[in-house]
Amino acid sequence: MFDISVDDFGALPDGREAQLYTLTNEQGMSVKITNYGGIITELWAPDKNGTSADVVLGFDKLEDYLDGSPYFGALIGRVGNRIDGGKFTLDGKIYQLAKNENDTSHLHGGNVGFDKVLWDAETEVTEDGAELHLEYVSADGEEGYPGELTVNVTYRLTADNELYTDYKATTTKATPVNLTQHSYFNLAGKGSVEDQLMMINADKYTPINDVLIPTGKLADVAGTPFDLGEPKAIGAEVNADHPQLKIAGGYDHNYVLNKPQEGEMSLAAEVVDPQSGRVLQVHTTEPGIQFYSGNFLDGTLTGKGGEVYEKHAGFCLEPQHFPDSPNQSNFKSIILQPGDVYSSTMTFSFSVSK
Repeated sequence: MFDISVDDFGALPDGREAQLYTLTNEQGMSVKITNYGGIITELWAPDKNGTSADVVLGFDKLEDYLDGSPYFGALIGRVGNRIDGGKFTLDGKIYQLAKNENDTSHLHGGNVGFDKVLWDAETEVTEDGAELHLEYVSADGEEGYPGELTVNVTYRLTADNELYTDYKATTTKATPVNLTQHSYFNLAGKGSVEDQLMMINADKYTPINDVLIPTGKLADVAGTPFDLGEPKAIGAEVNADHPQLKIAGGYDHNYVLNKPQEGEMSLAAEVVDPQSGRVLQVHTTEPGIQFYSGNFLDGTLTGKGGEVYEKHAGFCLEPQHFPDSPNQSNFKSIILQPGDVYSSTMTFSFSVSK
C-alpha cells in the first residue's frame, strides 16, 4: 500500500502557489517533494533498529529556498554541472549563457535553472509505487539555450524503499541537455558525513582546473585519494595533500562509471553509515556521477529544525554526463536533436547493513 498527500508550501513572489507532496510506503520510508524546483525537502529512512530519520539537507519553509540555497534537493537543468565560460558552439553558432559561478562558469542551468521554476504536477498510485509526475516547458532562448525543451520527470517511491527519478525531454531545436538530481545526504540525519563509508564504482575520474572545469583528461583513481572502489570514510582523505582536492576544498569531481554496457542501469555508488546501519545505493543509466563532499557549506545556513550546516554536513551523488561536455570533443555529446527523446533514470535505494 502506498499513500500520497498534498499540502500548501507557500507562495512565490508572483503569487503562484507551490505544493508539497508526501509519498509514503509501508516499509517506513517517506519522501516530501515540492513542485518548486522539484526539490526533495525531506526523505525519511529507517535505521537498523527501525527508527526513521530525515537523511537529506534542506529547509522547513519555501521562503528559505527562495532566498537561495546550494541546490538542496533540486532537479537540475537544462545542463547540470559546469560549462566553461558559459559558452558553447552549436551548428556554427556561439551561445553565451550566464556565468553564474564566480563570473567564470555557467553552473546548473544558469540564474534561473530548473531548480528555481514551478513545475506542473500530478500524482498517481500504481502497483509499482507512489508517483509524482512533474512537467516543465523551457522556452526557446530561456537562460540562453536554443529550442523549446519539454521536460517530464517522474519520482516513484517503491515498496522496496527505492526512490526512482525518471527523466524524459524533447526539443524543437538542437540543444544541450544534462539533467540530474542534487540531494545532499547525511545518512546519520545530522552532524558530519566524514565517518560515512563511500564506494564509487569507477576506475577513472575527470580532473579539473583551477575553476573546477574538467581538463578533458581521464585519470586513474588508483593510488590516489579518489580511489573509492572499496568503501572508505569520506573524511579519511578529504583533506589530503593532493592538488585536485586543494582546488575544490575536498571532493567535487566527476567519476567515470564502470558500465557493463552504455546506457545500462547499473550500480554507481554505495554509502554506509556505520552507526545507524543505513545504506544508500545509487543506480543510474548515466556514464558519470559527481561526488561532492559539501565543501562550500560553512555554517552560515540553518536548515530544518535549526540544524546548522557546517562543512561536510552532507554529500551529493549526482548522476550525469560529464561536465563541460559541449566544449570537450572527447566527452560523449549531450546535444539533443529535434525528434529524439532524452531519457535518463536513477534510483536512490535505502536499506540497512547486515
